[in-house]
Amino acid sequence: MAELLTVARPYAKAAFQYAQEQGSLDHWSQMLSFVAAVAADESMRELLANPKANSDEKAQLFSSVCGDRVDDSMRNFIRQLADTGRLSALPEICAQFEALKSQKEQSIDAEFVTAFPLSDDQFNNLVNSLNKKMGRYINAKTTVDQSLLGGLIIKAGDMVIDGSVRGKLAKLADQLNS
Repeated sequence: MAELLTVARPYAKAAFQYAQEQGSLDHWSQMLSFVAAVAADESMRELLANPKANSDEKAQLFSSVCGDRVDDSMRNFIRQLADTGRLSALPEICAQFEALKSQKEQSIDAEFVTAFPLSDDQFNNLVNSLNKKMGRYINAKTTVDQSLLGGLIIKAGDMVIDGSVRGKLAKLADQLNS
């Protein structure tokens, strides 16, 4: 895992720098997400691992699968990755690109896991509160998990706040067992 992080880092930085210079961070983010999903597909991984196919064939195949969802600059990036045998690193390159993008935009992705759907007011209040607490723009989404019984879990970056009834009951059970 650490090796994949090390391999992906220079490619993610180069892609980020290029996208930033072109003023197309969002466009590159979308394209990288798509090509990362293609690279993560089981049948594509098998094709990329085929030692009989050369780098040009792999790049051509990969680009043809992506079709018009990628532009010429991304096709060039794909070609560079194929030449160095790094197409399989695309999911990690995408993750590191997104981390660089979030850092630049001073934003963070957050997920609110709730027992019941949130109203628009509840959602906006949670986003605003988290925004103030973290001092960053919050890109939030919600997920409903009825097993929580009530309350919510907030996941933002490496921070997790468990305010669910299930979490509180588990904590109480641990205290009683101690």
